[in-house]
Amino acid sequence: MTAPLTPQGAVPPAALPQPPQAAAPGAAIAFMVAATAFIAGTTLLAKALGTETLGPPLHPLQVSFGRFLFAWLVIAATAAALRPRLTRPDLKTHTARTLCGWSGVTLMFAAAATIPLADATAISFLNPIFGMILAIPLLGERVGPWRWLAAAIAFAGALILIRPGQGGIEPGALLALGAALALGLELIFIKRLSGWERTLQILLVNNSIGLGIAAAAVIWVWQPPTPQQWIGMAAIGTVMAAAQFFFVSAMARADASFVTPFSYLTLVFAALYDAALFGTLPTPLSLLGAATIIAGAALLAWRERVNRRRAA
Repeated sequence: MTAPLTPQGAVPPAALPQPPQAAAPGAAIAFMVAATAFIAGTTLLAKALGTETLGPPLHPLQVSFGRFLFAWLVIAATAAALRPRLTRPDLKTHTARTLCGWSGVTLMFAAAATIPLADATAISFLNPIFGMILAIPLLGERVGPWRWLAAAIAFAGALILIRPGQGGIEPGALLALGAALALGLELIFIKRLSGWERTLQILLVNNSIGLGIAAAAVIWVWQPPTPQQWIGMAAIGTVMAAAQFFFVSAMARADASFVTPFSYLTLVFAALYDAALFGTLPTPLSLLGAATIIAGAALLAWRERVNRRRAA
């Protein structure tokens, strides 16, 4: 559970073939950097759709529907072209995993429309911490002092960003916190699913279920999008599909513990996009909170790597 920000619907590291360490480090880094740029791009597009940038603000449920619709079209077209051999999927686990992922994505899109992208992205890095904590009652895992220390550091960073006592808690920060919790729970189902199904099948099944969930939810809030918003929703789905592709490609070319640190570049891209297009610059307090969360998540990733080496 070391990846701090896994694009929803992507394949978990444990489900991928693990090559010899540093089998293709340069390519793995390049793919992960591309993945982080695309992941941050989805939150940027969500902010544009959720504000008045492209027309009347769309509800986060409608933005999430657009993400799943167009990502599914890209993945389904890829599957039709490649014709992979499909096996019987574990639909119960897929559904639970996708429901958590859809909830996390929708909450993240809502957060991105109300608070700076860098803050929302930083808070989302708590998802492996939540995954670690939830694994105790749900998977019976044991957590040592180092991982509890990592959790304490990360939560301290979250408190800095949420700013309790500074004139009231920012609602958008709570939405991002809810997104991290939902994505942390998704990691539990990812762990149960890992290693049983092929990459493209997992992408196809998860995005198909996600599209069904998003379509059922969007009925209650649907409003006719403007042409620019249709383009934005198509872009957010296509960009997410690209993020999934690059993430999987990175994980398939090097050990997960090697490429994980580069995934923190998502925060850098989010801050750059927000500054360039919305003129929002991170405050010193935001930088401190983000750095603290990343320190906690990095400590957790390091400890997971140590534990895996001992087990090996």
